[in-house]
Amino acid sequence: MMPHVARKVSEARKYLEGKRSSDSRVGLVPTMGFLHEGHLSLVRRARRENDTCVVSIFVNPLQFGPTEDLEAYPRDMDRDLDLLSSEGVDLVFAPDPDEMYSPDRSVTVTERDISRSLCGSARPGHFDGVCTVVLKLFNILSPDRAYFGEKDYQQLQVVRRMARDLDVDVEIRGCPIVREKDGLAMSSRNIYLGEAERRDALALSKALVEARSAFEAGERDCRKILATVRRVLEAHPLVNIDYAEIRDAETLLPVERVEGRAVVALAARVGKARLIDNTFLEP
Repeated sequence: MMPHVARKVSEARKYLEGKRSSDSRVGLVPTMGFLHEGHLSLVRRARRENDTCVVSIFVNPLQFGPTEDLEAYPRDMDRDLDLLSSEGVDLVFAPDPDEMYSPDRSVTVTERDISRSLCGSARPGHFDGVCTVVLKLFNILSPDRAYFGEKDYQQLQVVRRMARDLDVDVEIRGCPIVREKDGLAMSSRNIYLGEAERRDALALSKALVEARSAFEAGERDCRKILATVRRVLEAHPLVNIDYAEIRDAETLLPVERVEGRAVVALAARVGKARLIDNTFLEP
């Protein structure tokens, strides 16, 4: 069955009012559309764990810098709705920018700690846009649970911090990365990759495999693990490294040795696509 599609805030709220009861739960999967199997894995978990499943589709202009790909970002609403119909989604909230943001908008939500490094330093203002739109979605749709992919791990941690610090009554659930058969992390931006770029983009997942192998062999020195990562990436000429870091998985602070749970986080430009990927190291 095709999900109900709401373009207006009032329509989405009215639909959900009719779905709520004292013991019912609403699960939300926030997306920017052009859905792939990674998104659908979140949808399936939300469908499984809640009575009502909501997916938002909104290409959020606040997340894009002046030189980024807002206008070129891939969109295909008809295809997205067909996919969500087969997954049993109840509601799709797909507002226009004018519905989400007033012309005289003057309030932005800012996280000032874990959003500053990694993608935050490369994309100034990006996480302000993430926090602002996610909080608005929470206020509009009042979900009990919200589902985010671990591929965007810094985003996941920023949203968790925002929800904690602002006492937002939504349970934030992180879900594992979904990969292509060859190991490439699924991303809407993979469509930008040409044939040669697609081959070199596999260096990101290969570098993470090497990082885990070094760790499992007993290496705990982050500089040595990252040297291995960079060797793999630099062997692929179409990969331009943005960052390769090992951070504490909770705080995203740099670590010199892996003593607790850590994340190896990568970002690189391959042609027109900026790709991110990560893996965990857990003693």
